[in-house]
Amino acid sequence: MLIIQNIRFSRILRNTWKVDLIMIASCTVSYLVREYLIAHHFEIPSIIPTLLGTAIAFFIGFNNNQAYDRWWEARKIWGALVNDSRSFTRSLLNYVDGEEATVKKMIYRHLAFLYALKASLRGAVDEIYTKYLSEDDLREIEKHTNKHNALLNIQSKDLQKLSKANGIDGFRFIEINEMLTRFSDSMGMSERIKNTIFPTTYTYLTKVFIWLFVVTFTLVISQSAGIFAIFLGWLIGFVFVSTQVNGMSLVNPFENNSAGVPLNQITRTIEINLLQMLGETDIPEPVKPINDEYIL
Repeated sequence: MLIIQNIRFSRILRNTWKVDLIMIASCTVSYLVREYLIAHHFEIPSIIPTLLGTAIAFFIGFNNNQAYDRWWEARKIWGALVNDSRSFTRSLLNYVDGEEATVKKMIYRHLAFLYALKASLRGAVDEIYTKYLSEDDLREIEKHTNKHNALLNIQSKDLQKLSKANGIDGFRFIEINEMLTRFSDSMGMSERIKNTIFPTTYTYLTKVFIWLFVVTFTLVISQSAGIFAIFLGWLIGFVFVSTQVNGMSLVNPFENNSAGVPLNQITRTIEINLLQMLGETDIPEPVKPINDEYIL
């Protein structure tokens, strides 16, 4: 997630340089075609790029709105996980009597759940969650492909054991069980966002329309601007392309890039909070920004 107000122009160029080269080549070819093939036969009506520009504006606006909605929903889900994790730990520490070992194990297991969920959402092989699990837990989750869901199942079993051992009363049991349900809801919503592909027709048609617009705009403007139409065509195309690329960077909010939801920071923050609530002394450092520009 970006943490600065201004984006460096070099970053924009790094994201768009390939498209920029294609646009410059397209504008050059368009200028040459108009200059040497059609200049003496007919003029390209200016209404064509005008209509294409309007269509592109609608497509880019729709794409960017939908992409931001996906990103913001993902951020709200993980914000809820932060709050629920603190409440879950506080309830276990203060409402469970005489079962300190089980409570600590459940809190550790919750940290493992968060790290396993994060690794799954980012499609990464991250075994950091194993350090918070017992040998029995590791053997149990090996039977499952969805590790984080298996960990929630183990949490429910331990909560039931606490209830049977009279370590927690019925009202507190219901309250903590509702938190486990909310963890499951957040997990499912995160998986839905990750597994739902943004409609490719929208992004494909937007790219096609931008290319057509750049070509027709260059053809029209070259009638009055001459060779400078190549630069002007690229400049107008750059505005549309950079806007579209900026929006599409939010489509997959769990990707490990500068525009994604900062899962590393969020999970580390939860880890620090929960370990401090447990009274631990070996506390990890907060995640630091990369180049003072963004946090992963």
